[in-house]
Amino acid sequence: MPRSRLVTLHAVSSSIALLTILSFWLSATIAELFLGHDGIVSVRTAILFVLPVLVIALAGAGASGFRLAGRSRAPEVEAKRTRMKVAAGIGVLVLVPSAIFLGWKANAGSLDTTFTTVQLVELVAGATNIVLLGLNMRTGLRMRGRRLERNARRAAA
Repeated sequence: MPRSRLVTLHAVSSSIALLTILSFWLSATIAELFLGHDGIVSVRTAILFVLPVLVIALAGAGASGFRLAGRSRAPEVEAKRTRMKVAAGIGVLVLVPSAIFLGWKANAGSLDTTFTTVQLVELVAGATNIVLLGLNMRTGLRMRGRRLERNARRAAA
């Protein structure tokens, strides 16, 4: 795949992943604070249905980022790799199981202390992933900007 297409794939899949996590987080928070039982059940059910989109977007972002990084040992690339490993771990170990559990509990009508505790853990983990993915996006945009400047200088010379 040409590098330009890989860059586009990475940007699109990363953006979809970040926006999906952000929308899950905001929806769950708003439902808990302002909606009743039915609203919470609806939000938790919707999250379950959209969860595959998030998994596919994260896989696309990770795979394309890995290919783009290649063997680079640049500090920015290493930082992005490290943040992505942490975000992936949080996603696989906390966010996906929590979303499934909370959807199941909400649909069972069991919005008890266990539901609230798992939801709090999920919201903290989600906020952490939003920060990590946001930092990766900022770093990626900076790297892209420098690459474009370098190419423009070469073309002008």
